[in-house]
Amino acid sequence: MRRFVTALSGLACATIALAGPVAAYEIDPLTRQPLSDVLTVRVRAQAVPTANAALPAADPLQQSPAAAAVPQATAISRETVAYSGPHTPGTIVVSTAERRLYLVMPNGEAMRYGVGVGRPGFTWGGTQTVTMKREWPDWRPPAEMLRRRPDLPRYMKGGIENPLGSRAMYLGNTIYRIHGSNEPETIGTAVSSGCIRMTNEDVADLYTRVKVGTRVIVQR
Repeated sequence: MRRFVTALSGLACATIALAGPVAAYEIDPLTRQPLSDVLTVRVRAQAVPTANAALPAADPLQQSPAAAAVPQATAISRETVAYSGPHTPGTIVVSTAERRLYLVMPNGEAMRYGVGVGRPGFTWGGTQTVTMKREWPDWRPPAEMLRRRPDLPRYMKGGIENPLGSRAMYLGNTIYRIHGSNEPETIGTAVSSGCIRMTNEDVADLYTRVKVGTRVIVQR
């Protein structure tokens, strides 16, 4: 079951119609990274989100013994950085080229997170808003994905094994999300089907900082 669920993580977000054939982009079955762009990262034991992440008492990350076996990437640390761009505090800016997400804050600063982005043929750009937030979201593969992969489950309940991870922020009326991942080793790579993925620890932190209506700018 674990192997099957892990393989689903790279599919959690569907592509738009103009995306190239999935078979054109071979993914390493162990790392879920493109075979042409292998990235080595260090990993450590799963870090339980801190108290300021406001996780509920029933959170599986706190209760499930299996959670301790889920690694978190340490190659990209969350940090506060200087920001002099044109966007107002509260705006999320995603740089797919850098594979970083910036939450603009007051006083010329931004919180910077490492993210995973869409693989070649699955990238996109534009401005959206956060229209919905969910803790431990369920996953229902969209129709576009099911046409490509009819073998996928039609529904997966939220939890530590779910490819959407611990939190999800839904973008406009698109099929894309900013969400957690049970494959933290893919953070900093381009392997998703268009969604912006974060470690479960980082997405829990971001989730507490943003509201429905937050502006999200995705730069290619």
